[in-house]
This record gives sequence, C-alpha cells and structure tokens, in this order.
Amino acid sequence: MAARLPLAILLALAAVAGRAAAQDYDFFYLVLQWPGSYCDTKQSCCYPKSGKPAADFGIHGLWPNRDDGSYPQNCNPDAAFNPSKVSDLLSSLRAKWPTLACPTNDGLRFWGHEWEKHGTCAADVFDEHGYFQAALRLRDRLGVLAALTSAGVNPDGGYYTLDQIKGAIREGTGFEPYVECNRDEAGNSQLYQLYFCVSAAGDSFVECPVLPRGRPCGSRIEFPAF
Repeated sequence: MAARLPLAILLALAAVAGRAAAQDYDFFYLVLQWPGSYCDTKQSCCYPKSGKPAADFGIHGLWPNRDDGSYPQNCNPDAAFNPSKVSDLLSSLRAKWPTLACPTNDGLRFWGHEWEKHGTCAADVFDEHGYFQAALRLRDRLGVLAALTSAGVNPDGGYYTLDQIKGAIREGTGFEPYVECNRDEAGNSQLYQLYFCVSAAGDSFVECPVLPRGRPCGSRIEFPAF
C-alpha cells in the first residue's frame, strides 16, 4: 500500500496546482479606443450619464491572452462585479474607461462585463480593485494622444498612413501597438483601437508575442474629431 502524504503537503500541492490553473494565460492586451471612431459609424453612440467624455483614448479592456492567440474567459461565475469594491476609482473609470453604448448608462454594465469576462481570468494577479487600477495606470503611463499629436497626427478628420500612426506612437511611448480600424458612414477606414501587450504580471509593457485578430486598416486612415 502506498504511503499517505501528510495533510500539510497535500494542501501545499493543492495550492500550487490552484495557482497554476488560475494563470491560464501568457500576457495581457491593453486595448485603447478612440471615441470619435466609435461614434462615427452607422450605429453611432450615446454619451454616458456623466456627460461627453474627453477627446482622448479610453480603455476598452485589459484582456488575458495566450501565446497561441486564444484566451480564457468567464473564469469565475461566482465573482460578480461589485461596484462598491471600486468606489474610489469610479471618477477615474468614468473619465478614462467611459461607455459609449446605447442607451445612455452609467458604465457599470460595461465595467461589469470586462471584469467578469476578462478580469476574473487573472485572479492570480488581481482582485477586482487591482484589475481596474492596473488598467488605469497602464493607460496613463502610455500617453498615446500626446505621442500622436506631437508627431503631427491630429484628431481633426485628416488622413494618415499606418506607418505614420505606428511610428508616432512608437517614438512617443517606446512601444508599437497593433492598430485596428473601423469604417465611418462613408466607408472610410478610421483609427479605432490600439492593442498594447502587457506582461503576465500586469505591471509592464512587453513586445507582443502574437497579434490580435482585429480589423485591418486601409492605406489611408482617418483620425476623426470627437
């Protein structure tokens, strides 16, 4: 008969296995969204109850991803979003992670979706408060809009090449994003979302191990006003 392991060892092994299972990802995508492009489509948009957001890149999400391009989701159905846990962050979330979905709302549904679908899959690194705080800090560290405008890429309805946009952001931030475009009502390609890669610890930017499956851009990319 095989010898039984002491209870303390069994508990330690279970804890290690639990942590290994929890980190079912290799890095994060920090996804930033230009509100002018979200709104300038046939679907249009609605401003949140707090009013029109600033003309700046807002957060779409901080998404755990695997090196093969797949990603975990909805990892803990019991960890429902609790606004009281981020009460001190709500003003920052309204300003930097605004919802533009219709009908007009207060953003809680959007943030809840992001936490429950993506944030719960990084529970080995973040609790709910830490998840949102990390995304806010990472977004602020980049200064994307300043990087673009300092290179003459301005949100005034002008057109730019993909190389101009990537080059300006790389020069200003030190990292080159994956650029996703959408289409305005006239069918023009426009700057929509930027994907930056973040370490599995959620605290530093890294080169992307794999690119997302976002919508590609045309040769002329509009940067619409908001």
